[in-house]
Amino acid sequence: MSISVQHQPEDQEFTATVDGYTAELAYSQPSPEVIDFAHTFVDEALRGKGVGEALAREGLAYAKEQGLRVRTSCKFMDVFVKRHPEYQELLDK
Repeated sequence: MSISVQHQPEDQEFTATVDGYTAELAYSQPSPEVIDFAHTFVDEALRGKGVGEALAREGLAYAKEQGLRVRTSCKFMDVFVKRHPEYQELLDK
């Protein structure tokens, strides 16, 4: 399954639609140099298919490209970053 993630900066979210079902990774920017991933939602029909991981990777790639420090208020994102050491350097200490 191909998962295409779109960044919706006006809504502060990354979204994916697969087979008519949607998923989103919402964020805020509490300061110009920090992005806080606040909420992830993946429709039940898409769970376990890598959609959440695709959203997480896209959001973290955006943070890295923009030189942003990352906060993970969202539990899913917190666990994802802890399980993937390549993203540790992005964390806002």
